[in-house]
Amino acid sequence: MKISIGAKTIAHPHPAFIVGSYTKEGKANMMAAAWGGICCSRPPCIAISLRKATLTYHNIMHHKAFTINIPSSKFIKEVDYVGIYSGKNTDKFADTGLTPVKSDLVNAPMVEEFPYSLECKLIKTTDLGLHTQFIGEILDIKADKEILTGGEPDIEKVKPLIYASGTNRAYYTISAKLSDAFSAGKNLKKKTHHK
Repeated sequence: MKISIGAKTIAHPHPAFIVGSYTKEGKANMMAAAWGGICCSRPPCIAISLRKATLTYHNIMHHKAFTINIPSSKFIKEVDYVGIYSGKNTDKFADTGLTPVKSDLVNAPMVEEFPYSLECKLIKTTDLGLHTQFIGEILDIKADKEILTGGEPDIEKVKPLIYASGTNRAYYTISAKLSDAFSAGKNLKKKTHHK
């Protein structure tokens, strides 16, 4: 029997997105964001939710653009650093040794060393309370050739980080493939008889 544990921000797993943006002065910045995910197929869109207190919130509001950079598990220290410190007080690119590369489609930087980046044009904001949701239309994905299978990022080659909130507060990575999607559940369909 399930018991009530209250309304909490736990929905395992969360992504470990690194959001790239420029300040008003044009300085490259990045932040870690776990509240987000794909939210529309046509047009292709991704949503992230940020607090107004963050530098990235103001950067996105100013430039109407951002990137979502997908780190592999080998960048765990850099990702954690980016999530700990504010770009208001430090240069996260310089501190981590990561390289900002300007998107050719939106006014936001990508992280050169990460396997792939989504270039997003801001199309909608929704004030939800403590957080504001930003919906970005994905104009393009820039990816390293080595992580592609069939022309798309391969999760086993990317080895992305995921984040567990709540009491875990830890990073994880994916393990083994269990089954093909839209396949494993087919045998559960009940046979119907027609007269």
